[in-house]
Order: sequence, then structure tokens, then C-alpha cells
Amino acid sequence: MRALSRRGILGLGAGAAAAVGLGGCGSLTSSDGTNHGGGSGSGKGGDRPSGKPKPTARPLGDGSTSVTGKQPRQPGKPEPLEPGQTPPQFVIFSWDGAGEVGNGLFPRFLDLAKEYEAGMTFFLSGLYLLPESKKRLYNPPNNPRGASDIGYLTDGHVKATLTNVRRAWLEGHEIGTHFNGHFCSGHGTVGNWTPQQWRSEIDQAKSFVKEWRTNTGWTDLPSLPFDYDKELVGARTPCLLGQDNLLPTARALGWRYDASSPGGRQVWPDKKQGIWDLPLQQIPFPGRGFEVLSMDYNMLANQSLNSTNAPAYNYPAWRKQSSQAYIQGFKRAYETNRAPFFVGNHFEHWNGGIYMDAVEEAFKYIAREKEKGQDVRLVSFRQFVDWMDVQKPEVLAKLRTLDVGQQPAGGWKEFLRATPPSGSTASGKAEGKADGKA
Repeated sequence: MRALSRRGILGLGAGAAAAVGLGGCGSLTSSDGTNHGGGSGSGKGGDRPSGKPKPTARPLGDGSTSVTGKQPRQPGKPEPLEPGQTPPQFVIFSWDGAGEVGNGLFPRFLDLAKEYEAGMTFFLSGLYLLPESKKRLYNPPNNPRGASDIGYLTDGHVKATLTNVRRAWLEGHEIGTHFNGHFCSGHGTVGNWTPQQWRSEIDQAKSFVKEWRTNTGWTDLPSLPFDYDKELVGARTPCLLGQDNLLPTARALGWRYDASSPGGRQVWPDKKQGIWDLPLQQIPFPGRGFEVLSMDYNMLANQSLNSTNAPAYNYPAWRKQSSQAYIQGFKRAYETNRAPFFVGNHFEHWNGGIYMDAVEEAFKYIAREKEKGQDVRLVSFRQFVDWMDVQKPEVLAKLRTLDVGQQPAGGWKEFLRATPPSGSTASGKAEGKADGKA
């Protein structure tokens, strides 16, 4: 791992998995697609028979994935803002890698999301469903066959990842991609890949999800309950590198957003090359004279200079500083321009697990604001762009005129009562460019 400058630059080490490795109520559906209550037609207790045939899964390919119908636990149909209406405060928690390596972090945050009826995005690394014994199936661009800068998982951890990915989708969360080998340096870095090489990487990431049954030989696990070709609509690149060459491929594949830009400001987003550009954001770093990106590793890098096992006496202060960074980032947006707040993290016990505790504390703070009746929406990236896509372009253009921490002149009722005509140019673009790792 390389050292980082302190102005909001972020990094994620690419060591082996053992070191810094991985980077509401609704119906549940069993492996055969059977509905198990809690759905809209089952009554409050889920015991009322619907009188309709229970849905069954339709296997895809080798049965690694399947079509099980509409995803459970989705929000209602998004509506455009009315004139003078205050925008909701969207908050998106996302996870890079999304592998379960026996530390219990994947189910821990699934439980948290379920408790508060929140949606999240899980950017799954395709290699986390590929056994190491089959690593030569992976042919990464500009790297040797089977190479990876993150560790392959044990068979037990691949099974645990499958279990949690399946649960995540059934509980309403989005499954995106973090691609495969996480190459961040040298000739083989993703920063050098062409659009054609990105296409190869994406095709392979999808194949490892769609063909895990063939690659593992396992027949005792249920299929994943989604069609990944349709489910996959967005990504975050390793190290936040290579977005410019990724986007033409993403657009050709019909993707709707990319979350790979580093150093974004807390303003309303715009599209880049026809794709929603949803960057990690610079947020206040309490007690320091600079801002930090809204991800756990960036906080670690600025606190312990990339060490994942720093002296424990630092942990209480660092934990508080990290949780308050997220909370202050949320409050700055919520109390001013209502720009969506994007948070990225990894299922890691870095520095005694303080970053997992910090993000949980911040999540609960934000969720309690929602429970107070505030219009705070904890959603996935896909759910957020569903809302963005139905808004009037002139309304979004006006929202983009609000700078970081800027309140609307005259209040929201006055600010959005009248909007400029369609086709007006948005302002408030993110400043500068930062490199980093995710």
C-alpha cells in the first residue's frame, strides 16, 4: 500500500485476504422460489393464504442463478418533486468486495439494514465466488492468468459469501460489481485498461457469478435468486481508477451509474458519458484541517498511515473521529443543499474493527433521523437513480447550482417553486481530481 496525501485521497491495500483482504419487512423466497410470507398479499403476520399458486424459480444456465420474480422489499414507485417541495435526503451505504471471510461482518450489516428497513449496495468481487483451484479460469487484462491482487477465498468462505449475497438480494439490496483482481499499480493496473479490456473483465466477473455451480461442483447450495445480466447496473472500480475507459463499456452494457469517481464534492450529481456519476465525497474530518473521502480506508490511511494494526490506545479516538466524519457529512447535506450522501466501506476488522463500529454508529444516527419522521431515505444506488431518472431535468439543473453547504435562497418552497426552462446548463461540478483506492 502506498502513502496518501491528506487532502481527501483514498487507498485500499491489495494484500492477501488474511492481511487486508476483502475489500423493512417483505417476502423471502426459498431456493425453489417459494414465497415465505410477509409479502403484500399475506397480511401483517404473513399467514393469510393468497389463494394464488406460489411462484417457482426458473434456473438460468447451470442453475447458479435463477429468475424468482420481482425483488422483495423495494420502495414504491418514485415520483418527481412537486413545485416547492423539499428534496428527500438520500443516503447510500455501499460495500466493496462484499465477501464473507468468517468475521461475521456481512450478516452483521444485513441485520442492521433489516432492523431499520434500509437498502444498501454490495459491490461483489467476482473472484470471491471462484475457488482458488480454478483460478486459471481468470484471464485478467495485462496480468498473468490467475493473478489477483486480492486473495482468493477458501471454499468455506465462498459458500458463506454465496449465502449472504443470496440473503442480501432477497432482503431488497442491490448486487453490483467490484470486478475481479483489484489491480492498482504497475503495467497491469486497471487505470491503463482499454474499454475492450474492461469488457473482458466485466464478462469474467459476471461469469464467475453465473457459473459458480460449474466452477465449484457444489450441488447442495441454492441458486442465487436473480438474473445477474439484469441485476448488474452499476459498479465501483478498484482503487477508483480507470473510470474514463470504463464508461463507454458501461454505457454499451446499459449500466445506469458508476460509483468510481474519487474526491467528489457534496453537491447534486450529474451524468458523465450518459451514466450517472456518483462519487465518493469529501466530508469534514473532525479535528483536522482537511476533508477526507467518505470511506473507511481513507480514514484509516490518514489516522494510521495505512497500518491496519496500529497501537490499540489510538482506537477510541479514531473510532469517534470516523463516526463523526460520517455524521457531519450527513448533517452538512441534510441541513443545506440536500445533496445525496454516499458512503463506501469494506468488511474488514482494520485497527481492531473500529471502522465497522464507526459506520454502524453513523448509520444508526441517520436511521434515527428517519424514524423521527424526517424525509431521510436509506437506499441502494439503483434505487437512488430510479428517483433521479423521474425528476425534471430543469429541477435537477437548479439543484446542481447549490454548492457544498449552501442553503437554497428563500427556502425550498421559494427555490423550487419556479425552475429554469429545460435544457439549462447545470453548475456546481465537482472540483479537481483525486487519485485513490477503493
